[in-house]
Amino acid sequence: MNCSNCGHFNEGGKFCVKCGHKLQEEAAVSQAAAASEYQPQPQPAYAPQQPNQRVRQAKKVSKSFFSYFAEGIKNPTATAQAAGESQFVNALITVILYALSIPIMLYVGWKLLLIQFVRSMFKLPIISEELAPSDMEDFNTGADLIKATDINSIIHFNFTDFVFKQGIFIFIGLAIIIGATYVVAKFGKVDVSFKEFFSRFGTFLIIPTALLLIGLVLAFLHVEYFSYFMNFGLLSIFLVVPFTIASFKQSGTSGIDRIYSTLIVYVVITIVLTFIANGLGEEAKTIITRMGNSSELNDLF
Repeated sequence: MNCSNCGHFNEGGKFCVKCGHKLQEEAAVSQAAAASEYQPQPQPAYAPQQPNQRVRQAKKVSKSFFSYFAEGIKNPTATAQAAGESQFVNALITVILYALSIPIMLYVGWKLLLIQFVRSMFKLPIISEELAPSDMEDFNTGADLIKATDINSIIHFNFTDFVFKQGIFIFIGLAIIIGATYVVAKFGKVDVSFKEFFSRFGTFLIIPTALLLIGLVLAFLHVEYFSYFMNFGLLSIFLVVPFTIASFKQSGTSGIDRIYSTLIVYVVITIVLTFIANGLGEEAKTIITRMGNSSELNDLF
């Protein structure tokens, strides 16, 4: 052991043989330093991985929406009247579902709609009188073949192209209808913020949206009656407008009468639905053109 005082090496003993410095203190210091040098570092305690913040938020929003949607079906008037700005997100989700369910339903069930249309044409007196019974049997055979064939892949009918383009178009139309309803309500001396008005409108829209969702399920199951639910869901918008306007109290008597307010919005709805119908009509023309130009489809029949 080297003496810390004079540096002389000592083979043992308690004191340095050269200067007499005590060596035991040096040994204790050396051992403490060695112990601290080789002391294992404490390992951090295992922290369980926390769920992603966005996932937790999505679960919270979905749980809130399903509760809101179910209550809106069970008690539509009470739920709508109680809907304030806090229900704006749920109302927005309802409007988005309404807008998307229509093009999805048409994408899934357009073959059934085509069959229904041709069948209704066959039933017209001017046509049915010219047809032989065998013609209707041939049509029914062809209809069954169409139902069983994935024609979307043959004519390259793109889901994203159709659904999202038409869905955005319908959503914009709904936004115009809601905006027009809000404007006439303000002219009718209804003192309400846009977010609260939107929340109440979206809540009254729950039942029409539920009808469209039922129709969507039927379309996936290839049940032809899905078109009735689609029509009811579309026409129900004419009831949502007066219900929303009537659910607010007027702050004065000098504003536009609610009957005239409703009629004004009906004009807007008619214009919007006309544009939507024209857009869907153009898509239908595209489908028919693709069917006519498809060599694979011609080979099939």
